Amino acid sequence: MTACITGWSHSQFGKLEGETVESLIVSVVQDALQDAQLDAADVDEIYLGHFNAGFSKQDFTASLVFQASDKFRFKPATRVENACATGSAAVQQGVKAIEAKRARHVLVVGVEQMTTTPGKEIGQNLLKASYLPEDGETPAGFAGVFGNIAQAYYQRYGDQSDALATIAAKNHKNGVSNPYAQMQKDLGYDFCRAESEKNPFVAGPLKRTDCSLVSDGAAAIVLSDVQSALTMNKAVAFRATAHAQDFLPMSKRDILKFEGCTQAWQSALRDAKLTLNDLSFVETHDCFTIAELIEYEAMGLAEPGKGAELALSGETQKTGRLPINPSGGLKAKGHPIGATGVSMHALSAMQLCGTAPQGMQLAAPEIAGIFNMGGAAVANYVSILERIK
Repeated sequence: MTACITGWSHSQFGKLEGETVESLIVSVVQDALQDAQLDAADVDEIYLGHFNAGFSKQDFTASLVFQASDKFRFKPATRVENACATGSAAVQQGVKAIEAKRARHVLVVGVEQMTTTPGKEIGQNLLKASYLPEDGETPAGFAGVFGNIAQAYYQRYGDQSDALATIAAKNHKNGVSNPYAQMQKDLGYDFCRAESEKNPFVAGPLKRTDCSLVSDGAAAIVLSDVQSALTMNKAVAFRATAHAQDFLPMSKRDILKFEGCTQAWQSALRDAKLTLNDLSFVETHDCFTIAELIEYEAMGLAEPGKGAELALSGETQKTGRLPINPSGGLKAKGHPIGATGVSMHALSAMQLCGTAPQGMQLAAPEIAGIFNMGGAAVANYVSILERIK
């Protein structure tokens, strides 16, 4: 254990009228510092996760954090980007700064504003997280990429429509209890399973309920070294972190295996000296329901092709053996790209401290697992968290 989460803040996710990238950053920064009971002057380094890729005209955004306090002036601040894993990339850079003893307190912020961008441009921006020579003309953008993955999975293992609807319904049901979630509505299995005017097919076998939401939002966490954290009000320690980067072209790998996800999970669990059975819950990257299904297999919860059996068993429900996405996941919570990984860490820390919103809080969780993915299993980040104070 070299770093602890000692404070956090989380905005509402969704279409946030009147907000800007700057205003979202300023709000969560001020709230996270207050939560950690630190002053801006106490922060040694800053990392901002911001994907952008055309969503914001204001690029070069690291110093926007300084708008929260003049006391940040002249402190090192760096923007981090790694597609949809941008937030966790920023978190792990902060952890490394503390591990290197270059900082006692690090501020990590994730932000994205997507809804002010026209729909066609949203698809084009997100497709930049794929390998354009192969995927640049994919109909329906990134949804089309995962639609192709889902179709290939169906061809290899059979129709998975029941399992995908179960995953979607689970995450929407969980999102009802998350006040930060963009969609707080229990859609039910039948709605998610059936094609309808309100739930049409989007790409391949994926319907609208299989796809995460276009969102605005921000989250921030304060990281502190263990010695400092033990003097503060709360401390959620990193038992382990792992990052496994894979080839960008899907043609160079078996895309149905998510091998980078497997590598990251195995590395993190080995370093933490834990097994999957030790985890109390997992927040995983359900950008599309087929992604969550394959991630069950990649992390080792199910054999290849057997993820559907796990989904249908009830074991991943909030009341099951290993709750997956008790926050509602990206599916219900929303997916503001740069904020997603930071959000996962903030909400997991809340769970471990017993301060998650009523209804979302699990019964006495001890160990959290987090998986955040960039692209189609290209950037793979795992964190394992445990409360020590």
